[in-house]
Amino acid sequence: MAKRTDSDVTNATGGGKSDKPGNPGKPEKKSIFKRRNKEAKANKKPGRMKQMRDVFQMTRRNDPSVVWLMLLAFLGITAIGLVVGLLINNWITALIVAVPLGLLAAMFILSRRAERAAFAQLDGQPGAAGAALSTLRRGWITEEQPAAVDPRSQDAVFRAIGRPGVVLVSEGPPHRVKRLIDGERKRLRRILPNVSIHVIQAGDGEHQVPLSKVSKRIQKLKKELTKQEVQQVNKRITSLGNRLPIPKGVDPLKARPDRKAARGR
Repeated sequence: MAKRTDSDVTNATGGGKSDKPGNPGKPEKKSIFKRRNKEAKANKKPGRMKQMRDVFQMTRRNDPSVVWLMLLAFLGITAIGLVVGLLINNWITALIVAVPLGLLAAMFILSRRAERAAFAQLDGQPGAAGAALSTLRRGWITEEQPAAVDPRSQDAVFRAIGRPGVVLVSEGPPHRVKRLIDGERKRLRRILPNVSIHVIQAGDGEHQVPLSKVSKRIQKLKKELTKQEVQQVNKRITSLGNRLPIPKGVDPLKARPDRKAARGR
């Protein structure tokens, strides 16, 4: 007769070790407190502090003097607050008020310099005028795609619609982009005879407006339309559609449809 070992007795009485979640035959339980994997952390959007750090690094790379300007603004406002606090015999309260104001002044300088550095990077690149229009405040209707473009020279005309009327912002040399501006203005005059059409040439040349000042120049235009009229103007322009450039050598009047593609073959 075979003798029973201690391990057999232990297993029979249930005193053995219980199955672990990783053992086969028993499904692993997922805990609600389980940490997220590394992929979820990698896909997480960067926080506000990281964004501010990236903006500061980009601005310092293009404008090294921004560090000293921010430091001067912070220390200057803090020193003024301290002097005022000593005069009124309450320097602690004065510092509590002056330090946040100093930080606010430093952040204001950073935002202005960051905007200027961003436009400096966009200068000379296609679509820079469209990026300048994207900084317009609320109340303006803009489009990412240009209203008119020359495929050969990459010159373009962007459009913005607001209470002053329609604003055309050109991108390219004035003597070369004039044909695009005249064509777009004539096209708009046919459907908007009583709406003002303003033209701004973006660039660093003579009679041109720098990219960083395009938005300010547009904001200074005199308001002539109401909000309802702006929406009506936008609907009329949208009804025209965008004229896409036709590839060279293709006659749109002689183009034939692909019948096989229409039948799904």
